[in-house]
Amino acid sequence: MPLKQVEVTIPKQGKGSIEKLVEGDFIIDYWQGKLTGPSENYLVKVLIDANDGEQFLDNAEQLLGSHEGFRIIMTPVDATIPRIKEPEKEVEEKEPLQPWKQPLKGLRVSREELFTSISDGIALNRIYIAMVILSTIVAALGILRDNTAVVIGAMVIAPILAPNIGLALATTLGDYELGIKSLRTNLAGLSIAFVISVIFGFFMNVDITNYEIAIRTEVHLSDISLALASGAAGVLAYTVGMSAAVIGVMVAVALLPPLVTAGLLLGNMQWSYSVLAFVLLMTNIICVNLAAVATFIIQGVRPRTWYETKTAKKTNKIALIIWVTLLIILAVIIFFTNM
Repeated sequence: MPLKQVEVTIPKQGKGSIEKLVEGDFIIDYWQGKLTGPSENYLVKVLIDANDGEQFLDNAEQLLGSHEGFRIIMTPVDATIPRIKEPEKEVEEKEPLQPWKQPLKGLRVSREELFTSISDGIALNRIYIAMVILSTIVAALGILRDNTAVVIGAMVIAPILAPNIGLALATTLGDYELGIKSLRTNLAGLSIAFVISVIFGFFMNVDITNYEIAIRTEVHLSDISLALASGAAGVLAYTVGMSAAVIGVMVAVALLPPLVTAGLLLGNMQWSYSVLAFVLLMTNIICVNLAAVATFIIQGVRPRTWYETKTAKKTNKIALIIWVTLLIILAVIIFFTNM
């Protein structure tokens, strides 16, 4: 059973909330004490099942949100002695819920963990720009040399995962600030990669019969399924805490290679083929974001308060309508292109 330890610093005026804070069947154990110093704050450490992290954080914020100076820190627990035994499940006589009505407990990390992880990855700084430049150079050389292994290596180091996941999470939560930061970082990364690819295409020979190029200038309706699966798999893996490098391959496979291919062909003055690669890129961007938003919603990622949830639902509907509409338009273009 995965465990988390939560440290809660409570100001002295919130002392009365401690008893309510440690209530609940999901609390495995807890310790409390008074911190030394002039602040007279209290420290409560709680051991919980990692799957109950979001519920505990929501309860704690609701109890302590009005007290200035409170702080909640959640960390993973690698081991504990004595071992924690799994609680035995009681057999219920009533009719079980249908699979689609089952609670989502245990299927993902908490909303706050998602937010923190994504926020760290959307910073538009020198490291991000350097990784975009390096991954684009590697991808461009891999495509020009028709070397699939090199292209895969570029997808592993490409930092374009977090901005796309951040945009989808911002849409799901109705968080405009996160959305603006994600969009800015995403556009900056895509623009830098595109410009570098155009420069490579201008100075180097781009052979359209090259397999790595040819497969990205033949746009089919099946590419929509590939991009949807990539986006859904990437977000699903992200919500259960898998390695960002592993997830990045799933998302980058739909974004970085066609972006670099479009830039190479444009720089080499092969306009018609460049347009086809660009259509594939736009289709993939739309599909990845549509699948990501849908997956977050299915995973039960939502704001904490009722008011925020109501606002987020409107944002979700608008975003889904826009993405679906754009996808239908591009699907029609792809259909007539292949006639």
